[in-house]
Amino acid sequence: MYICSNMEILNTLSDELLRFSGLRPLLDMYHKGDYSALSTPQGLLSAISPVIPFLLFIEIIRALVYKRFRIEDYRMPFFVFIANRFISRFISIAAVGWCISHLEKHALFHTTFRWYWLIYGYIIWEFAHFIYHYFGHKVRLFWCLHSTHHAPQSMNLSVTYMHFFLEAPYADVIRTSLCILAGVNPPLLFLIMAIDGTWGAFIHVGENIMRDGRMGFLQKIILTPSHHRVHHARNPLYMDTNFCNLLNIWDRVFKTYQDEKTSEEIEYGITRPVNTRSFLDMYFGEFYCLFKDIAKAPGLKNKFLYIWMPPGWSHTGEHKTARVVKREHALSTPEHSL
Repeated sequence: MYICSNMEILNTLSDELLRFSGLRPLLDMYHKGDYSALSTPQGLLSAISPVIPFLLFIEIIRALVYKRFRIEDYRMPFFVFIANRFISRFISIAAVGWCISHLEKHALFHTTFRWYWLIYGYIIWEFAHFIYHYFGHKVRLFWCLHSTHHAPQSMNLSVTYMHFFLEAPYADVIRTSLCILAGVNPPLLFLIMAIDGTWGAFIHVGENIMRDGRMGFLQKIILTPSHHRVHHARNPLYMDTNFCNLLNIWDRVFKTYQDEKTSEEIEYGITRPVNTRSFLDMYFGEFYCLFKDIAKAPGLKNKFLYIWMPPGWSHTGEHKTARVVKREHALSTPEHSL
């Protein structure tokens, strides 16, 4: 019984490690001898999914070699990943499936699996991603879901796994719903998700692999790791910018685009003090702060406003929202407002 129990634990750990590395689907294909799945969007995702874990491994090795490795930079994201695996393994899949099955019949029109529709679909996807991400910063309740991702005070590939378990379903409902209603073909949507998920993970790459995340001429065309480092900064200049994932078209349209400036060193994290060694603080800390604000707010209207107004809103009028902080910073440092 004891040996059996230990073997079950080892098998479970082995399975989780294979799933984390992205190798499980490829091994399953190998054992079955059937590689036909590689011609499908889901199979393509299986083929490219090991890329980010592999880069993360290289990143850690380089950090060790150059003596820049700090266990606290990686410990909490891995702990959150493990927790989320047991809490929400299938929620996002179910949310996407529900949106497609219920909304596809209401689409404005229907596209096909063609390269030109891929361009259309990706533009729509980026718009949907912008909407979800923007409200994740501008609505206090949604910020509570999103803040876990911003809590780390360093940038590395493990941060891509640092999410509250309900954020992915919330994001996928918005993104899938808008794309399906706009006529994006479901197989095409899965391909877009595969590309976007891989790039969205890669832009969290740390300086141990890519010291300068600007990527040369690509800085003007797409959103690079440099742009996403800006997005994760708590500097007033950088707050609430670069909401897109790959194409920066909607950040430019809505004037939330921001390049990294050599004169402004990035400070990662969120504006409140965070205990980065505490799972509870990094995972539930913003919910706790919201509940405290609701409890002390006078009247039902103010309690409701704390839920839906931007982070930093106060019933006293002494707001510390990103917009207020950015405006005050621009007045004190006029060179940044140019």
